[in-house]
Amino acid sequence: MKAVRVAILGATSHIAKGLIASWVTDSSRKLLLYARSPERVSEFLSIIESDRYPVFPMAAFGLEPVDVVVNCVGIGDPGRLKNDVAAIFSVTEYWDSKVLEYLKANPAALYLNFSSGAVYGGDFTRPANEMTQATFPVNALAPSDYYGIAKLHAEARHRAASGLNIVDLRVFSYFSRFVDLSTRFLLTDVAKALKAGEEMQTISANIVRDYIHIEDLTALIDLCISRRRLNAVYDVYSLKPVTKFEMLEAFAERFDLKYRVVAMETVNATGHKEFYFSENHRAAELGYQPAHSSLESLCLEMKSLLTIE
Repeated sequence: MKAVRVAILGATSHIAKGLIASWVTDSSRKLLLYARSPERVSEFLSIIESDRYPVFPMAAFGLEPVDVVVNCVGIGDPGRLKNDVAAIFSVTEYWDSKVLEYLKANPAALYLNFSSGAVYGGDFTRPANEMTQATFPVNALAPSDYYGIAKLHAEARHRAASGLNIVDLRVFSYFSRFVDLSTRFLLTDVAKALKAGEEMQTISANIVRDYIHIEDLTALIDLCISRRRLNAVYDVYSLKPVTKFEMLEAFAERFDLKYRVVAMETVNATGHKEFYFSENHRAAELGYQPAHSSLESLCLEMKSLLTIE
């Protein structure tokens, strides 16, 4: 059977690295990797001991024919996003437009775009569901709203292009062994404390998150590719969400994490989200059945991260 040619845009991103590593032994697809820093992709390929994938600068996208385009382009660091809020609009729109141009010239291709739970706006006093409406304070927009609006704008463009094959996958939370520890997340704070043998500090809010394991994410992607003729959006979900303190207690038990609750300022570039996950399980219509809970995924990936030299 002919291998599916898959272009990954933004191949240095956190999710892209997980996809590349997951597909490294899969001969059913041929990956073409695009990045603003191709040398960083090559370095990553050497880490996972693979040199089978061609690497290109972003400007080369469109020159090689592909069957599937996976868009991982974005700003994944809350610290950077908070300091450069306008960039999310220009970056998102520029590369989204490039892919849409490619689809118009190649209508059999499938576009898989990574969106975000942030499209629902700032009200996460309860989980999202199929009836949830996006809420943005249109007369008092704050920088924390911009990320979700940019993602929602892209989704609206995709549904309007109903004749093209486009799937938006709303990822709420993701963590893996390939995370950049220089970024500012709760889980990177945990990982750095564990690596250094230091105490971690956290605020008292007991938030709920849904961390998707890369095996479940790739399973959902494969289901979309098998359908191919799709123009839809799906919330991505694990077998079960996890609270912050369930997670911290599990890390304390399994990895000897030391943590202390304090009053401190946190980085919330996309706003505070108490129940940041979705009960919209429409992806089940594709046959999607997650195999990993959030806590299981976090423990597996944290263990791998701590053993990486």
